[in-house]
Amino acid sequence: MTSSVPAIVVGAGISGLACAYALRKAGVDAQVLEASPRAGGVIGSEVRDGFLLELGPQSFSGTAALRSLCMELGIADQLVQAPAGAPRYVLIDGTLKAVPLNPAAMVTSSLLSAKTKWRIARDAFGTTRSPQEDESIASFVRRKFGEELLDRLVAPFVSGIYAGDAERISLRAAFPQLYEAEKSAGSAIRGMMRAAKSRKGPRERPTLLSFHGGNETLVRALAEKIGSRLRLDAEVLGIVVRREAGTIKFEVRFREAGSEQLFVAERLVLATPADVAGALLRDVNAAFEPVLGGIEYAPVGVVSLGYRREDVGHSLDGFGFLAPRSSGLRVLGSVSNSSLFPERAPAGHVLLTSFVGGATDPGAAELSTGDLAALVHREVAPILQIRSSPVFSHVQVHGRALPQYNIGHVERLAGLEKLQGDVPGLFLAGNYFRGPAIGNCVELGMAAAEALVTKARSA
Repeated sequence: MTSSVPAIVVGAGISGLACAYALRKAGVDAQVLEASPRAGGVIGSEVRDGFLLELGPQSFSGTAALRSLCMELGIADQLVQAPAGAPRYVLIDGTLKAVPLNPAAMVTSSLLSAKTKWRIARDAFGTTRSPQEDESIASFVRRKFGEELLDRLVAPFVSGIYAGDAERISLRAAFPQLYEAEKSAGSAIRGMMRAAKSRKGPRERPTLLSFHGGNETLVRALAEKIGSRLRLDAEVLGIVVRREAGTIKFEVRFREAGSEQLFVAERLVLATPADVAGALLRDVNAAFEPVLGGIEYAPVGVVSLGYRREDVGHSLDGFGFLAPRSSGLRVLGSVSNSSLFPERAPAGHVLLTSFVGGATDPGAAELSTGDLAALVHREVAPILQIRSSPVFSHVQVHGRALPQYNIGHVERLAGLEKLQGDVPGLFLAGNYFRGPAIGNCVELGMAAAEALVTKARSA
């Protein structure tokens, strides 16, 4: 069966859902095709044995766009905010040390040596030049601040955001503000201060958010607004471009309920993982596949463990901790869910969610669920003074969890932009563009919708 539709969105992760919602809000009756039986991608929330689990991102940063979206969706009253100033910890020599969150705390913190603090202060008054070639985060930090800052703060931070390897991830791609700061001011610190002063409009106070019912609340609200136009278990089999009389039409062939169907539209948004988008665009332009397929993804195991509160000696005050690779642990970090948000664990219990794998230890995600749960308990128990086995466990493995913004990523995206420009009506959205955070993906999806509507009106 063939149907002509105004626009097609392939992929119902958070980017695709935000894009489809914005399109429908603008009056474009977009159809959404999602191959899996559920929407949301890696965002998922479940209640098991009284524990509220996040199977992907554990929380998200509040942004103006996200808050506005929640208001429109009628779910702003379901938002919950983590305690302001909740400490973050990093594991150093078997001890949890608080991460300094402001300059004053940095001066007095025992996390960093006097030598490293001096190098940080020196950057504020000195001048350096960034290299012409793409530079890794690790290279940047070593060059300006030394090995200690890289090992104790920056590399664990990169693992926490990207599940990535600081030796491979591009500074210019992952943290463009830092790159531009040194390039413009000769100092990362002075450049960041200047950028903050020149920023117009009200400043969004950093907040850490979730929902009473978990992060999937946002997914469900968007899916409800999109309604019957969201088609689950609808696998796209191929995409062909037809050029006729100066116009381009996309023929999207997909399988739903065991039968093949065909949608035809002049506007197409691909909001899938990069490699999936590359394979789907193979027949549009073969050059898409190596560019998009070349973006690596890191696997992550999400291990949720529940304990009796009385069996945990640590106060669990704060966000949780990150473990530097020099610690010798396979756990990347752990989040104290029940300390951050209400109703994450039954009365008298606590919930901890830890992460293993990532780009520095991809083999960990290949362990069995039982081995992963045992590994995490074995490594976390001494750190948090846990005296007994968990009373609850759940493991979720994402084989391709997060895209890696490795060296060359900026050039890769520039090439992708050129290829996309040769196919009018084609738009790409996904967490391989502006960062993997939920807020980044929402903004990117909405930007794709805005670009589509603008081009449609000018056509």
